[in-house]
Amino acid sequence: ATSLMRCPAASSPPRISCSISACTAAGSEDCCRMCRVEGVDMAGRHCPRQGPKVSTDDNLTILAYDGWHPTEGIAMAAPAFMMRDLLKRNNVAVYSSNYTLYGDMSDRVMKTIASFVPRLEIYSIDEAFLDLHDMPWSNLLQLGIDIRSRVQKDTGIPVTIGIAPTKTLAKMANRYAKKKHRDIGVFWAANPELTEEMLRDTAVHDIWGIGSQYALLLNRHRFTTAADFAKAPRDWVREKMSVVGLRLLNEVQGIPSIKWDIEVKPKKNICTSRSFGKLLTEKAAIAEALVNFAAACALKLRKQKSCCNTIQVFLHTNPHKTEERQYQRSVNIELERASNSTPDIIRHALKGLDVVYSEGYRFMKAGVIVIDLVPEGQVQNSMFDKANLERDKRVMEVVDRVNRSLGKEIVRMAVQGFEKSYRLKADYLSPCYTTNIDHILKVRI
Repeated sequence: ATSLMRCPAASSPPRISCSISACTAAGSEDCCRMCRVEGVDMAGRHCPRQGPKVSTDDNLTILAYDGWHPTEGIAMAAPAFMMRDLLKRNNVAVYSSNYTLYGDMSDRVMKTIASFVPRLEIYSIDEAFLDLHDMPWSNLLQLGIDIRSRVQKDTGIPVTIGIAPTKTLAKMANRYAKKKHRDIGVFWAANPELTEEMLRDTAVHDIWGIGSQYALLLNRHRFTTAADFAKAPRDWVREKMSVVGLRLLNEVQGIPSIKWDIEVKPKKNICTSRSFGKLLTEKAAIAEALVNFAAACALKLRKQKSCCNTIQVFLHTNPHKTEERQYQRSVNIELERASNSTPDIIRHALKGLDVVYSEGYRFMKAGVIVIDLVPEGQVQNSMFDKANLERDKRVMEVVDRVNRSLGKEIVRMAVQGFEKSYRLKADYLSPCYTTNIDHILKVRI
């Protein structure tokens, strides 16, 4: 914290970027963060906010740990069932992933942050860039502390903040704040001395945009830290790392070279896929899952006002069960015309299932991907199409409006069913405190 206070006064507004993250990897530690926020376990008993916790997916794999050092036996992506004794012996709280809760809490965090700045780029579910360029010049360190304090107060989510002249340096400052300034959770690279200190402490593989191959290349040529990379010859960087590397070099040198994406761009393809709660053999059970995946894709298409020309359906067994027969297959089904209608997407997904399904296998996972997307207003209709497109569009609008008002899937296609026995296991799922009125915490006085 002492080094942060060496920030000099400035006479003119600099160009500043700010990186804010709620955790170190998108979607991974969120569950553990929720444990801190709620402070209760699955049975409603008190769960300490401090102490070791792990998040698991499908009750199979360790996704994240909080308050636990990886060298102490818990490893990311490790099978949870192999560590049951270790988790129990150390009184570790285990939570299943709760994506509904994460999405809502992420939205609350982003709205709180957005109240401080004129422009916000949401980079992922747990990270955002703040554009401070046009803000009145002030003590940016204090601004970062104020943002962090407000987010903690309004949502209970701990965040770290990095402030620097470029997006790459802001990401680096964010990481540096986690590593060296956890007490205040903010680092402002306010002058060349502080920036150089941060660069020297950052390995090249920790620079945003440097992948494993580039990291090996740089290390072979004795560029081991970000400070070394910042002094690399520009011609050499362009030759070895193309214009992408040159852009990164500019960013590390404090020259903004990565554009801002303030407006969310429509997705180029949309996938809905899940592992089953148990291995499935019956076509009817797989069809129920696939139909619901297709309906989810259709809803996402309508939300971004897009239509798809092609649907990809895939199905495969568990590759880790090597003692069993293995099978995987996918197929692309072209639509007669681009559509985002749930009945259309479901009908073509079931056609795909007829192609990829084969008897005699125990299937672990299926999915639907909608591709070749076009804007809703640019769909090329056929002269011979007898469908009442205007009526279908109004029906979908009404269905979406009712479901937004009364609850998810209150109105659905009959083929989607109600049992959803295919759903993955979530034995340690925390309640959806902020999105389900039945899960609201009750206080007895």
